Amino acid sequence: MSTDLHDLGVAELAAKLAARHVSSVEVTQHFLARIEQNASLGAFLATDSAVSLAQARVADARLAAGERTPLLGVPLAHKDIFVTRDFPTTAGSKMLENYRSPFDATVVGKLGQGVPGQGPGAGMVTLGKLNCDEFAMGSGNENSAYKPVMNPWDHTRIPGGSSGGSAAAVAARLVPAATGTDTGGSIRQPASLTGITGIKPTYGRCSRYGMVAFASSLDQAGPMARSALDCALLLSSMAGPDLDRDSTSLDLPVADYATDLIAAGAVGAGATAPKSLEGLRIGLPSQFFGAGCSADVLQAVRAALAEFEKLGATLVDVDLPLTELSIPVYYVIAPAEASSNLSRFDGVRYGHRAASYGDLTDMYKKSRSEGFGDEVTRRIMIGTYVLSHGYYDAYYLKAQKIRRLIAQDFQTAFTQCDIIAGPVSPTVAWKIGENASDPVASYLADIYTLSSSLAGLPGMSVPAGFGAHNMPVGLQLIGNYFKEAQLLGAAHQFQLATDWHLRQPPGL
Repeated sequence: MSTDLHDLGVAELAAKLAARHVSSVEVTQHFLARIEQNASLGAFLATDSAVSLAQARVADARLAAGERTPLLGVPLAHKDIFVTRDFPTTAGSKMLENYRSPFDATVVGKLGQGVPGQGPGAGMVTLGKLNCDEFAMGSGNENSAYKPVMNPWDHTRIPGGSSGGSAAAVAARLVPAATGTDTGGSIRQPASLTGITGIKPTYGRCSRYGMVAFASSLDQAGPMARSALDCALLLSSMAGPDLDRDSTSLDLPVADYATDLIAAGAVGAGATAPKSLEGLRIGLPSQFFGAGCSADVLQAVRAALAEFEKLGATLVDVDLPLTELSIPVYYVIAPAEASSNLSRFDGVRYGHRAASYGDLTDMYKKSRSEGFGDEVTRRIMIGTYVLSHGYYDAYYLKAQKIRRLIAQDFQTAFTQCDIIAGPVSPTVAWKIGENASDPVASYLADIYTLSSSLAGLPGMSVPAGFGAHNMPVGLQLIGNYFKEAQLLGAAHQFQLATDWHLRQPPGL
């Protein structure tokens, strides 16, 4: 068995498995050993080698029988916001400690062993469940009820959130790929801060069935991996309608996102001359390049955009005037939906129940007070307030109206460009605990990702260099509705011309 399997991305591992140069069992054993060796990173909340190896043996049998599907036998891990039969699902909260779901989330089934009524899955092997901010509420993965996650580039810094465990695991080469969720930037921001690639597809592109709900009109699943090609391979399997289980899923055929990328150049940076991006118009909103963004991040982003120009793209100025309102709008709408969604965790049917209590109301109060952490409690209280009588029109209804105007700003901008680009985060990863006493400072880190989430647009983070303290910087690409293929194609060409996505944290 090769000792450098962790240096291979999803596409490269899939090719080796299909050629029978290595078995899925060998690959799975290799990554399970790496996960154990790097447990101090805090990326994983649960593993089960017996389950993972059993899935690997099934994949090997399918490969031996001549089956050749793009992801068969490749390992991955799931953010602990997706329910799984074979692993506990906690959503990073004490409220769901040791909870076992009787079914798999649709995304888990599509990537794994299949979804009832929808046929077999991609046959990927699940290595375990990944740490995250409690109920996906956070920007630094410091809100997990179990342990913080460390950034593989600097263990004193956060990896971003809420999909911080997913980002850290991919960056540290503990897994070749992972699932994440993005409500206001929770795929893109941690991908940026750890130097990996991640894409949030159009709202509804991936089923939310079996995803523990935070804000139902915003939550969306997406892949996190080393490259745009790897993300394309995963998204092709993750996406698709699931109307019987999720009424918000889009009734659109699944695109084979990877086909055009593979045709455009062989796997690996520099393998072929990059395809020209001639004719591609990239819009640069002035609101993304102002004083709120640190100089080191802007320098890396502008250098990446210069590379796109070399590939034939044209940079044009666009305007997103309501960007600054995305934070107050988001932090009215998302907590309001969270307040409603999390009301089900009351200590009655499942989840944490207080050991002692008086009447039923006392049980509710104690169970919820003990089960929820500070950030979740804060957002529930905000959400309940803005939905309450006398405040609904002043806050929630007004926020929804502004949300519609934000979405319209993007449509106006897309009359002038094909893709919108800018920073993902205004700074590189900050120190663990640095914002502990000032949650608003963490909220402000989402300024460049929230507006596209409110509009339901696809967006991604692409490694684009390094900033202060030699920490990664991501370039954000935002597309119009259903334009995931265009985003992935542009990112892939950039990655054929550069090697930022191949850089590894020190000590690996």
